[in-house]
Amino acid sequence: MKKVGMILGLFIAVISVFVFINKLYYPSLPIDHMSAKEAIDKLKESDSKIAEIAVEGDSIWYITSSENKGISIADEYIIQMIGSNGWEFKEKDGAGLFFYKEGKRLIATTQMWTKNYVLVKIPSDFK
Repeated sequence: MKKVGMILGLFIAVISVFVFINKLYYPSLPIDHMSAKEAIDKLKESDSKIAEIAVEGDSIWYITSSENKGISIADEYIIQMIGSNGWEFKEKDGAGLFFYKEGKRLIATTQMWTKNYVLVKIPSDFK
C-alpha cells in the first residue's frame, strides 16, 4: 500500500511540474498555434514593454504586462507605441483605443488576459 501511495504521489508531482512549466493554468489565447508559455516568453525576451506575438489576417497581436496596475498601464504602452508611428490618440471607449492620422481612423482593442497580462489587437496598417 505504501508503494502505491508513493507512486501516486510521484505521478501527481510530475504532472504538477509539467503544468507549471508549460503554463497550462493560464487561459487559452485567442490566437491559433501559440501557447501561453510562448507568448509570455516572447514578452520576457523583448527589450520593450510590449511584444508582438502573432500576425493573423490583417491584425497584429501584442502582449504586455499590466505590472499589477491594471489595464491603464498597458494603455500607456500602446499609446506610446502607436504614437511613435505618427498616430494621434483621441479617446478610449471601453476596450478600444481610437487613433487618427491623415483622416484615417485606427482602433486598437485590449483584452485583459490574466491579472498580469494584457492582449492587444491592432490593424496591421498602423506601421
